[in-house]
Amino acid sequence: MSTPHEHIEVVLVSGMSGAGRSTAARALEDLGWFVVDNLPPSLLPATVDYVADSSEVTKLAVVADVRGGEMFADLQRALDDVAAAGVDVRVLFLEAGDNELVRRFESNRRPHPLQEQGRVLDGLARERALLGDLRARADLVVDTSNLNVHDLRRKVDAAFDDSDRIRLRATVLSFGFKYGIPVDADYVFDVRFLPNPFWEPQLADLTGLDPEVSDYVTANEDAREFLDRLAGLLDLVADGYLREGKRYVTVAIGCTGGKHRSVAMAENLAVRLVKVGVETLVMHRDLGRE
Repeated sequence: MSTPHEHIEVVLVSGMSGAGRSTAARALEDLGWFVVDNLPPSLLPATVDYVADSSEVTKLAVVADVRGGEMFADLQRALDDVAAAGVDVRVLFLEAGDNELVRRFESNRRPHPLQEQGRVLDGLARERALLGDLRARADLVVDTSNLNVHDLRRKVDAAFDDSDRIRLRATVLSFGFKYGIPVDADYVFDVRFLPNPFWEPQLADLTGLDPEVSDYVTANEDAREFLDRLAGLLDLVADGYLREGKRYVTVAIGCTGGKHRSVAMAENLAVRLVKVGVETLVMHRDLGRE
């Protein structure tokens, strides 16, 4: 007989301060894990129980470390309780050499949480003593001394991604140049070189979502070549983005008012991307403003 906890996976992310816990947590979040940062350890069993009652969350990642102060002493018992409930719980432990950790703290100009009135090295020594038992029971120990953030993300991906292939996710955003260029775009393309449906009386009051406008825009050979080349560009950079830990790209396509050409081109680009396996969201920033 199954229990409510059997569909839940839990990863505890812990380790040395400055070793990359935040980077690992963000990587897990991008893989679809529900991440809780700096959870008091005594609340771990209750949090798992709460998540187990939800049909929406099956993967829970919890970051717990010495920032919890005296509460950190409850972590081992909390892990034992969760494991006893039949939960698949793993421990990801991040560490790095003292020299590298000191360098990172000095570059960030932040004190170690346990250094008190002493040096960073004093805080690191206290932290290693507190974390010794947890490191011993870790399922995966990653030394980040010689890793950059992209290297660490790749290690987390390899250990915790269970999909056949991580794919790039794209947002295709239409906009009007008269309202300004989107500040969050990775790529901005201008389709004002295409004939404007606005000057066609039967199309002026329609939008790029209407088939008549879409057909008018894409009937142009330059429009079709533009879409082919843009889809090819995204396919070209996709693997490189994923290797560098970038899973999301925003492609902005603009025309004068964001009503006709940009909308039609954004919709047609999205169709092409979906066909090649890119998870795509289409948004029309300025549609309806005129």
